[in-house]
Amino acid sequence: MRKMDYQNVKGTQDYLSNAEGVKRDIKRTLEDVFIQYGCKPLETPILNYTDLLASKYGGGSEILEEMYTLTDRGKRELALRYDLTIPFAKVVAMNPTIRLPFKRYEIGKVFRDGPVKEGRFREFTQCDVDVVGVESQLAEAELMIMALDAFRKLDLKVTIQYNNRKLLVGMLEIFETDPEEMNKVVLILDKLEKVGLEAVLSELGDQGLSRSTLESIRKFLIDKSNSSFTYFESYSKQNELVNQGLNELKELEDYLGLLGASTQCVFNPFLARGLEIYTGTIYEIFLSDQSIKSSIGSGGRYDNAIGGFIGTNDKFSTVGISFGLDVIYTALSKSITITERSNVDYYVIPLKTQKESLLVASYLRNQGYKVEYELMNKKLGKALEKANKENIPNVIIIGEDEVRNNRITIKNMDSGEERFESFQFDNK
Repeated sequence: MRKMDYQNVKGTQDYLSNAEGVKRDIKRTLEDVFIQYGCKPLETPILNYTDLLASKYGGGSEILEEMYTLTDRGKRELALRYDLTIPFAKVVAMNPTIRLPFKRYEIGKVFRDGPVKEGRFREFTQCDVDVVGVESQLAEAELMIMALDAFRKLDLKVTIQYNNRKLLVGMLEIFETDPEEMNKVVLILDKLEKVGLEAVLSELGDQGLSRSTLESIRKFLIDKSNSSFTYFESYSKQNELVNQGLNELKELEDYLGLLGASTQCVFNPFLARGLEIYTGTIYEIFLSDQSIKSSIGSGGRYDNAIGGFIGTNDKFSTVGISFGLDVIYTALSKSITITERSNVDYYVIPLKTQKESLLVASYLRNQGYKVEYELMNKKLGKALEKANKENIPNVIIIGEDEVRNNRITIKNMDSGEERFESFQFDNK
């Protein structure tokens, strides 16, 4: 008989009790913030038809290459969802009576057969909020402020970089970029902070762009004034996309300034976000200390997806933001020590009094306490050692004397103090 391979599949990870406890705290914190901002819960299937996820309103060519596909017994082509955005758009498309604006949150597993690195896995949990029905930049501002609130409660200092796809695409149009190469150029520009100027220029040179286009892009990249909105004023008179994108960015900046978030939210004219789905404002969230280089959250506006699913040209103003639970856990684990933790209020230790001790445990659970009952008949010393290691605050010791005298001994593990309380073991 061949020995079974006990390794995890590459890109997946087990979280033992202490780590999973931290992850659940993160999830609860995020969920509490989502609810505080008026978001309603939603759950969507992990399994979807491949055609849905592979549509042009989905994640784009790069993500589609990473999509896990399978065939069911009926030979239907299925895929595991790679994000929570497209399933959300599908729900809105299938439920035309949903009242707008509709703000939903969903926390769930997604799957991508992509590169594995620190904080990035192939099976991971996303925590998403999306808003449909709001045309103004109020939606973007609220999601960005919500993100700052969430990370403040998680005690992580972050910076949000933001841009507008209209602005970027409009500038590339002015530079006479070949429309067929537009998406590739946008993806290359998005790598600027990761790979540097020379690598970006080199890759752009391989795309067959004209010399004048390459030179215009190069000047755009190296101009020190490009981080100011005023840099784009003259271009906004030449191109309507630049004009729209600049006006949207100015509106967003007004809201962020009003809410005191201008220092944490920084305009980055080359932020592109690789997904073709985005149509307007986009943003990515980074740790301020750069202990993890990749983003720990991102999102943006995608106004064409829902109408595309319905099969019309109707625009549904839609904005979303997504937080990676696993990468947030990785970030927190760098700054805190993951220690043995306990959610137990009482640990009941029977000393040859299993049935009587079970009554006490049952009574306390009925009172709403979290109780662990010693199932392996440990000796008192070993049981107290377990309580110390697992940081259990209170131990209840029940021996034959306690049963005879209808009382229980409660030991506080922090102070070492013991107290006695009455408990009627004999109900006669």
